[in-house]
Amino acid sequence: MQLDELFALLSAVKDGEVSEADAIEHLERSPQWVWVAMDPESTLLRALDVGDRTRAMAQRFVHHVTQVVAPDCAPLLLTDGFREYVTALLTHYGHWVPPARRQDKGPAPKPRWMPLPGLLSAHVVKTVRRRRLVDVKHRVVFGSLEAVNHLLAPLGWHINTAFVERINLTIRQHVAAVGRRVTTLCKGEDGLRQQLAVFHCYDNFHLPSDGVVDSCPHMVRAAQPLIAR
Repeated sequence: MQLDELFALLSAVKDGEVSEADAIEHLERSPQWVWVAMDPESTLLRALDVGDRTRAMAQRFVHHVTQVVAPDCAPLLLTDGFREYVTALLTHYGHWVPPARRQDKGPAPKPRWMPLPGLLSAHVVKTVRRRRLVDVKHRVVFGSLEAVNHLLAPLGWHINTAFVERINLTIRQHVAAVGRRVTTLCKGEDGLRQQLAVFHCYDNFHLPSDGVVDSCPHMVRAAQPLIAR
């Protein structure tokens, strides 16, 4: 599964104070991020959320991701270089491990929170200068490079976030509130969430996909709250 954050600008507008035209021109815009998780093998969009680019938001989003996969499943997670993913993944895919005693006497060492043996995760760290990509580095965070490549090699892939970055472009094309250089007004976070909820269902249940949604009960269960809304 690939995870990424999409930058958006939400115009802060209070009802009745100014017109929409004046708001677009004069009001300051508050930065928000659209958090995206997708399965590149089936091209299904697993999770969407809106919030700041913080550790708390990373924790919330990873928790959301764990709710749409099988309870005993720890998928290979590929992300950008946002370091807060490390803490979020360790929180949800970790367990207490008592360290070995180094001395016969004295208090027992305190247990440590360690990643589960099956957890695999890697970062794709990109360096951009003057709006040009100049360097890409792959960093294995949990697991080993051999284990990560063992899962990706049968599909003909390597460590990358290209699939989620491509769906970021699709989101910009279909959700007006996060389009680049547009005058479409989104009055707040709630409006963006509503547009993303519609796109989430539209992308998974209408656009052509290699995966069969009817055979994926976890995806159907995750989409039910969006459909009800």
